[in-house]
Amino acid sequence: MKITSAMKMVSAAKLKKAQDAIVQMRPYSNKLTELLQNLSATLDADDGGVYTQQREIKKVLIVAITSNRGLCGGFNSSVIKEATRIAKSKYADKDVSVLTIGKKGNDMLSKSFNVYKFESHLFDDLTFENAAPFAEDLMEQFANGNFDQIDIVYNRFKNAATQIVTEEQYLPIVAAEETDETGADYIFEPNKAEIVKGLIPKSLKMQLYKAIRDSYASEHGARMTAMHKATDNATELRDELLLVYNKARQASITNEILEIVGGAEALKS
Repeated sequence: MKITSAMKMVSAAKLKKAQDAIVQMRPYSNKLTELLQNLSATLDADDGGVYTQQREIKKVLIVAITSNRGLCGGFNSSVIKEATRIAKSKYADKDVSVLTIGKKGNDMLSKSFNVYKFESHLFDDLTFENAAPFAEDLMEQFANGNFDQIDIVYNRFKNAATQIVTEEQYLPIVAAEETDETGADYIFEPNKAEIVKGLIPKSLKMQLYKAIRDSYASEHGARMTAMHKATDNATELRDELLLVYNKARQASITNEILEIVGGAEALKS
């Protein structure tokens, strides 16, 4: 009970920082993604449309984001199950590989799938600069045709008690649905190619970093909730055992008193 209570407090302290980071980051990331999706419909190969090309899907990469440690309820198992489900149903007849971020996901998924890459040290110093090389590698692999589609599976942070398992198509970029109300016309300065050339990599790096940040906040929320429940269960068990102990102790004392009284009565008679 003491251990789980201490772990709950540690996760609660870490959760506050992680939650603030993802909440502050989401509006920027979402707007950047929205802008990129609106532009992607007008891109050609010279402008960077290589990242929007819809190819015949033969090779698929699933990026599964989990944690390095356990004791966080169903946090890791939910991602592992969703990644497995996607691979065996959505891409049943495709060549599926996985990129695992987090030891727990790698331990399970490596038994069933080919692991393209495994990373466990990213959470030691989670910054945009450290996450960016992974996004660059994914973009390079897609552009070179090594993978025809890349999906991300992770836990999206809602609150401390709720994490939503999310699947996102990372590459190719999904174009925004065209509607009469949301159509946008952009004026590019200095020119479209130069702006898009810088915007696409930045947006894709931010999308991956946001997913990792979401997962990191979700991990601490899930662990705090799990340790809270474990502490409550341990407290309940302690109280039950204390009651059993007191009953047994009282019964022992009562028996000793009865023996003493019985012996005294025997001496009198």
